Amino acid sequence: MSANDINRQWLLNGRPEENNPVVLDEHFKYNEAPRPEVGPGQFLVRSMYLSIDPAMQGWMRELADYMAPMKIGDVMLGRAVARVVESQHPGYQVGDLVYGVFGWQDYYVSDGRDRNGIPVNKQPKNAPPTAVLGALGTTGLTAYFGLFDVGRPVPGDVVLVSGAAGAVGSLTGQLARLAGCKVIGIAGGPKKCDWVVKDLGFDACIDYQTEKVADRIAALAPGGINVFFDNVGGSVLEAGLANLAMNARVALCGGIAGYTKIIPGPANYMQLIMKRARMEGFIVVDYMSRWPEGMARLSQWIAEGKLKETVDVADGFDKTPKALIGLFSGANMGKQLVKIGDDPFS
Repeated sequence: MSANDINRQWLLNGRPEENNPVVLDEHFKYNEAPRPEVGPGQFLVRSMYLSIDPAMQGWMRELADYMAPMKIGDVMLGRAVARVVESQHPGYQVGDLVYGVFGWQDYYVSDGRDRNGIPVNKQPKNAPPTAVLGALGTTGLTAYFGLFDVGRPVPGDVVLVSGAAGAVGSLTGQLARLAGCKVIGIAGGPKKCDWVVKDLGFDACIDYQTEKVADRIAALAPGGINVFFDNVGGSVLEAGLANLAMNARVALCGGIAGYTKIIPGPANYMQLIMKRARMEGFIVVDYMSRWPEGMARLSQWIAEGKLKETVDVADGFDKTPKALIGLFSGANMGKQLVKIGDDPFS
């Protein structure tokens, strides 16, 4: 059997514990299956890049109602960009570049929908192959809708972004700058903070590893924070709440601090009352009908050089579990991907 006849897979072998939700190597199992057969009305894709996202920890624990539930032994869920290599479907031709939730595997057979039942999309013209997993995919759309629809910044606002060196946070801060706001990031370590300020254009960045976050926010924004885009939760969320301006908006995008340990809710949530503020969680799939709008605007800003994306690519199918585990220790900068194969049509 040749390599092209084997479908490499990473299967879900266990779930993070409720009281100790750390993602471990033992939660995954490597498997080899035959290359799937294609029937009438179907097409076969071969994935090239896998998207690695913190939310996968929740998918493994079945905490996300917008993702298909996984049983132990199922192929791990995940988004991928792929080439159509066989087709008996009139809407997809061999050679088409597509993306969707195909899972952690080389091959996936589709009838036009991915594992979540969502239509498989074709790559926008002139976009890099990885763009649909990052700035032009759910990562960029999360930043776009979370900031503009939930945060609702206006020129002159002070915007605070936690997880500023991550995939979503790094884009959110740039979008806030485009909206005419002062942008303060929170990240871990001098390298990430320097990158956020010097390369991405944030006005300032707080190193949560060495600085007292609440005190630094107060010093950088004496009038308070108008918009807080939070990817972290825990003590970082409390530091932001302690420095809200009147009528502030808090957009809850993620809670990476709670992905490796159990954390309590914010002790100072009364700040929301005292500051007449609003705190709202959101999921990007709620905006699916408006994704074309977001992609159009993001594409324009990228083409104009106003929006930068850094992609951190791990090379090799065997690197996939460790790439996910590394997210929770801050090992990546920008969007984390895994390259699992070359373009079969290159």
